[in-house]
Amino acid sequence: MRYLIDSNILIFCASDKGRLSKKVKAVIYDCENRIYISSRCVEELIALQQSNKIEVKQWKSAEDIIGYITNELGFEIKYIAKEHLQTLACLPLLYGHKDPTDRMIIAQAITENITMISSDTEFPRYVKYGLDLVYNPK
Repeated sequence: MRYLIDSNILIFCASDKGRLSKKVKAVIYDCENRIYISSRCVEELIALQQSNKIEVKQWKSAEDIIGYITNELGFEIKYIAKEHLQTLACLPLLYGHKDPTDRMIIAQAITENITMISSDTEFPRYVKYGLDLVYNPK
């Protein structure tokens, strides 16, 4: 199966502080599954690293993030396409949830029919709009 992970899941994978549920660990570490991360999430992680808002010991600098994702974890980066933007344009702006990165990756997962994995409490609200979600409780 194919899965698209949120930024928080990648940080949990990198820090491995027990924040991944057994179910999510089983999905991520099953070599039969293909794990993707959105290029939008990678942008977000680079910005957070450069502004010292996150600290992951494997990432000495923002440049380390991409290599860690692709080489160490074996995840693939999925880039934003026109079709994702079209889905985003049709996705309602839900009250209280305006995070543009979240909305973009939700649209990407819906468009690609890829199951999303996230710990974000707002994501379950998008299931009724076509999001297939594996929720990782914090």
